[in-house]
Amino acid sequence: MILKETLMRVLNFQKEELETLPDGIKRELFDKLDLNIPQAIILAGVRRCGKSTLLRQLMKKQEHYYLNFDDQRLASFEVEDFEKLEEIFPLTYVQSNYFFFDEIQNVLKWELFIRKLLNSRKRCIVTGSNASLLSKELGTRLTGRHFNYELFPLSYSEFLDYFKQKPQSETAKSYLELGGFPEYLQNQRDQFLQELLNDILMKDIVVRYKLRESKKLEELAIYFLTNVGKEFSYNGLTKLLGLGSTNTVISYVSYLEDCYLIFTIPRFSYSYKQQLVNPKKVYSIDNGLIRANSVTSSADQGRLLENAVYLQLRRKYKDIFYFKGKKECDFVIKEKKIVKELIQVCWEINSDNQERELSGLKEAAEELKCEQQLIITFNQEDKLGDVKLIPFWRWASRLNK
Repeated sequence: MILKETLMRVLNFQKEELETLPDGIKRELFDKLDLNIPQAIILAGVRRCGKSTLLRQLMKKQEHYYLNFDDQRLASFEVEDFEKLEEIFPLTYVQSNYFFFDEIQNVLKWELFIRKLLNSRKRCIVTGSNASLLSKELGTRLTGRHFNYELFPLSYSEFLDYFKQKPQSETAKSYLELGGFPEYLQNQRDQFLQELLNDILMKDIVVRYKLRESKKLEELAIYFLTNVGKEFSYNGLTKLLGLGSTNTVISYVSYLEDCYLIFTIPRFSYSYKQQLVNPKKVYSIDNGLIRANSVTSSADQGRLLENAVYLQLRRKYKDIFYFKGKKECDFVIKEKKIVKELIQVCWEINSDNQERELSGLKEAAEELKCEQQLIITFNQEDKLGDVKLIPFWRWASRLNK
């Protein structure tokens, strides 16, 4: 429980702080959010990706109430305290029907209060940093009464808006190295990205799930950041980390995914059982986070390019796979049970790798009956038979338009 006096103090402090913070660039998600729908709007995403900034932009549309639960002074806040919050909100803000809550997953059973607000025809917009917790709570008490959206660090197009630049190879190279965390881009100190990784691991996983093996979790996270685009198996990770239980590794991987640090994609198969047992590939939420926290060298540009391509695809598609037969294809995009597109990623096509890259596409195309094939490079534009080569900067700047 929390005292009204404490709650009032935090409310006033946060309100004053909001007025001093910059508006930031307009995010691509901004125009997709309709605040007047009767369902709750749920914004999920990794820490510091810009959820609070997007909330501030949305709050400028109308009078509102706001509280950020990622505040140490609210550590003792419980679901019963929402009643006190309702009493004092009008003392701090102009009366409103719009409720904005940041990092709401920090409050156990928060969905009970959101349901109450919706029943009273209030409008609710909330953010959270844990996909699993949000979906579990929403599924039990808010079924059919919410719309979910995901916010990532800046896309390439948003990166260009941030720096007021144009799509070209030079800006693409910067994006591939720096990533898209807005706060990091302000001063570009790697210490921010190193501390961010520690915050994600400690606050979103170790503390929340009361883990004892925090060192092993950190080792696993660093391993994934160092090996983006590579296959892994749970048994292999169990041996690598020296953990006695494969189930522990499975849990650790799910925690890392739930807090949006990593993403895993399955090998393509029409059999769901085969998707589960085959090795998966791993990607990370941000290239800058990879570079600042792994042993990946600048020479490993191909993997950073592949990771950036995955992130662009993940913003638009849910069903993303990789193909592996005799050869490999990096990405298989499926929509409504139909394979829509095959994508190969290669920094530069040359005489040494041309046959390998094309044969991987060809094998996947024949087996999956897909004609749409593409090779994304860093800065090559060409055509090899029916296969187009397109530079990342051109492809990424127009993908979501």
